[in-house]
Amino acid sequence: MNRSSRQTKKSAPSIGDAQASPTQIKWLHRGLTQAGGKLPLFDESGRRVSHRTVQPCLDHGWAEPWFINPLMPNWQVCRLTQEGRALVSNVSEKSLNCKCG
Repeated sequence: MNRSSRQTKKSAPSIGDAQASPTQIKWLHRGLTQAGGKLPLFDESGRRVSHRTVQPCLDHGWAEPWFINPLMPNWQVCRLTQEGRALVSNVSEKSLNCKCG
């Protein structure tokens, strides 16, 4: 197989040493179109976004806690940070829905 016929697998967006998972990228990307960069509590299917998606984004500084939800205080409302915006701003909608590789 020659070099020109090989496909290169695109790596997930990263900042520094941290690399975001496709699920994290998709969640963060949804904050680009919301007022104040608000990140959704629920996914497109109506399921609550997993803590395993949210916590690493908080840990890496891609998202930050925004305010306490008075109706559900144990649900963390977050927003996109500048670092998070930089991470996902060049990701296209089409690539988010791709089931490739």
